[in-house]
Amino acid sequence: MDHPAAPLLQILDQAEIGSAAARLVLDALSARPAPVIGVATGSSPAPLYEALAGTHADYRNAAWFALDEYVGLPPGHPESYAEVLRREIIEPLGLDPQTVHVPDPHRADLQAACDDYERLIAEAGGIDLQILGIGRNGHLAFNEPGGALDSRTRVEVLTEDTRRANRRFFDSLDSVPTRCLTQGLGTILEAGQLLLIAQGEDKAQALHAALKGPVSPECPASVLQLHGRVAVLADAAAASLL
Repeated sequence: MDHPAAPLLQILDQAEIGSAAARLVLDALSARPAPVIGVATGSSPAPLYEALAGTHADYRNAAWFALDEYVGLPPGHPESYAEVLRREIIEPLGLDPQTVHVPDPHRADLQAACDDYERLIAEAGGIDLQILGIGRNGHLAFNEPGGALDSRTRVEVLTEDTRRANRRFFDSLDSVPTRCLTQGLGTILEAGQLLLIAQGEDKAQALHAALKGPVSPECPASVLQLHGRVAVLADAAAASLL
């Protein structure tokens, strides 16, 4: 039985991470007439988005899908991922906002919103390249430890560890949402290629578990080992335990 190819790891500094990741995105954008890119938020992909802003590439035919979104923030809240993507991707890259999709956290039926999001991805032809970060507890998107490895887009309850990690973006811990909508691990694994960006010593243990540990619900990012087309761009601190 053939095993999936191991994730390809490159250890780079921050500027190199940005340029290397941008090359992968640009390759995906040129690979087919209507490319689909999955985008992540947070500090890890920031060098990528900065590098892309300097390329002046043609994004007119591309579609973009967010990994996740908080539940419970009012529309337009600056830390909602719809607003973060507006600031970090839509405006700097000059994207048409209609081409950037985020799960709708304001629907009365949240699971229906998740099901609709899955359908939108499928109708776009599936995600060609999914950009990912990794949480300190090994979460991928907002798939927290202990969930199913084949999960689909759904409502997820955020762990205390994840909420504390995101506390820096809010006025207080109580202001950090307790729920979110997130693509599932099964959804993520259907992308044609995965790009994981990891920076900082606080990600070292999670990155080691993801790439070198057993594939287990206790480390959601360990599903990367099952994919076969995974690029990992990490700085020396994040890769220090590999």
